[in-house]
Amino acid sequence: MTALVVLYMVDYLLLPPHVEQVAGLAALRAALESLFGPLSTQALASAIYGLYSGFVYFTPLLGGMIADRWTGQRNAVVIGALTMAAGHIFMSFDSMFLVALMLLIAGSGFLKGNISAQVGALYPSEDEARRNHGFVIFSTGINIGAVLGPLLCGLLAHVYGWHYGFGVAALFMLLGLATYLYGYRYLQPRVVRRKGVGTGLSKADWRIIGALGAVIVISILPSVVLYQSYNVMPVWIEQHVASRIGNLTIPVPWYQSIFALSSIVGVPLLFWIWKRQSARGREPNDVAKIGIGAGLATASILLLVGATKWSGTGLVSPIWPMLCVSGLGVAFLYYWPTLLALVSRAAPDGVNATMMGIVFMSLFISNNLIGWIGGFYERMGPLQFWLMHALIGTAGYLLVVLVGHLLHRELEPTEKV
Repeated sequence: MTALVVLYMVDYLLLPPHVEQVAGLAALRAALESLFGPLSTQALASAIYGLYSGFVYFTPLLGGMIADRWTGQRNAVVIGALTMAAGHIFMSFDSMFLVALMLLIAGSGFLKGNISAQVGALYPSEDEARRNHGFVIFSTGINIGAVLGPLLCGLLAHVYGWHYGFGVAALFMLLGLATYLYGYRYLQPRVVRRKGVGTGLSKADWRIIGALGAVIVISILPSVVLYQSYNVMPVWIEQHVASRIGNLTIPVPWYQSIFALSSIVGVPLLFWIWKRQSARGREPNDVAKIGIGAGLATASILLLVGATKWSGTGLVSPIWPMLCVSGLGVAFLYYWPTLLALVSRAAPDGVNATMMGIVFMSLFISNNLIGWIGGFYERMGPLQFWLMHALIGTAGYLLVVLVGHLLHRELEPTEKV
């Protein structure tokens, strides 16, 4: 659905006569324009996308609290799946668009964090190896969905219309729920969370928290670059990229599938590279890997800068955005899983879960920034817009170059005696 929603707004929903039918949109537009000034159709779509995608990463904190206190994780996942399915169905009605987004945000809050917690609870606390393998399987399933979802929904939207794309998303959400209910009896109703060790934090703990906070703030920069591929990039591709390679027509949402596919295919390649580097004592540390991810994101976006400049007034070859999103997928592998592993390992026991929540809050900030920055696209033009994103990625890389060694020194694992 995410691969469709911006183009759906720009090409259909926010244009007459549909825009007048969307319940609550006039009030939302007035509120946004009171903050950002007059908004074009594309800028409004970007702002709405930023709010939606940002709150998708905010509500899991609330969903986790509700599950811990009242519903339990098992029931929370069912509530979340049903709520998200309802949101996808409501997307088929122009007037219910904002209601649909709110249902998707709420449903994600119930589902996202609670289903992850259940994966960890499937294994005994001492069985770390099998738990890690379980999360690999879980993450692979998510990435497979991220490949197939835009391919199928994008194709249906392209051939039959937007509402068919949203409708099939609802169908697959319900099929996913049916799969979950089939294994319902094997899952704990409530995940018992490990309590923190002690309540006080030492000065060393606070230094670690400060260093992790700095790394999390730096990670916002490559996140802005990467996730703009779901907001303004589809609009740019539709306007400035040739739609065909030979006899093959490429629906715009398929580029998001390439992004996800590169995040799957790149895993064994990166493991091989890191293994060879480790054998030579040259594997980058975790902070350095996050910097490399920012650098790769910058290099990938520079492909769009070059393609835009070289094409002049003509259409850009699809090869360039394909290479760009492929590079962004590898950049994602370098910085995001590394950040999760770093925080999970280094954060003090008493605030470990809190720090993991703050990591995901960084995506709330990133996506809201993406929505705001996307409003400058039409005023700046494609060349300057993508160059700005290259500078944002470069800033993340340079920050790691400048202070990465200091952060690594605070976060470096120490042997316990």
